[in-house]
Amino acid sequence: MLLLLLLFIIIPIAELYVIVKVAQNTGVFNSILLLILVSFIGAWLVRAQGIGIIRKIKAQLTMGQIPNKDLVDGGLVLFAGALMLTPGFLTDALGLLLLFPLTRPIFRGLIISRFKQRSSIFDKSNHYESKKNNSRNSFFFYRNDQGRIIDLHAEDNGKEYPPESQDD
Repeated sequence: MLLLLLLFIIIPIAELYVIVKVAQNTGVFNSILLLILVSFIGAWLVRAQGIGIIRKIKAQLTMGQIPNKDLVDGGLVLFAGALMLTPGFLTDALGLLLLFPLTRPIFRGLIISRFKQRSSIFDKSNHYESKKNNSRNSFFFYRNDQGRIIDLHAEDNGKEYPPESQDD
């Protein structure tokens, strides 16, 4: 509830306040022009950073590595793009902080530590349970209610959609 209040009431009021103050100092036309210019520059930066991150992800996948940090960076750049296209100077400032490669690791560390706190998949003391994927707090949670394994052989492909389990 507090997050919704912040997102839909407090941030727009703060954005309007800053826009009015900038318009008082630079003029209405100049402040509108500045907002449009920052949006275009932000879109260009998001494109450039996004292409670079996609290249890193492809290179890591080619080498057989999991691109954990680069996937988080991709999400941060995507969020930065949304912030840069939102009219306002405060959201643009946060978007620029997310776009710069020097400040992005700070936000990446915050996000990863948040996932580590909320998920037991990163917990080393609960290693056996996370290997079985029985942790209800992880993204990888799946439990078969009947305890059966559904196996689809190549020669069976196309006969049954979806494949059904067979009782022995």
